[in-house]
Amino acid sequence: MAKFKIEWSIEARLDLLDILDFYVIRKKSAAYSKKLNSKIYNSTKLIAKQPYIGTQTGIDTVRALVTGDYQIIYEIPGNKIMISMIWDCHRDPEDKIIDSREK
Repeated sequence: MAKFKIEWSIEARLDLLDILDFYVIRKKSAAYSKKLNSKIYNSTKLIAKQPYIGTQTGIDTVRALVTGDYQIIYEIPGNKIMISMIWDCHRDPEDKIIDSREK
């Protein structure tokens, strides 16, 4: 199977930055944030190689891959992968709104 191109929505980038900043402040060190960023990045590389590895959501083209305490919510529009959200699984699931980013 061909490797898909990964693109990040603005919302997903902001989600990731918020999570990484939280741990820099909480742990007073960037070490854990660097490790977490690497883990999420490696998971997106896996998604690029195997786009259907994530669990299907209520929307046909949207899937979710759990990596540690986080879900990478992504969409497969055609031959690319759109990362649309990074979700902290500690948060209230009622606050999670999954929708299609591709119009």
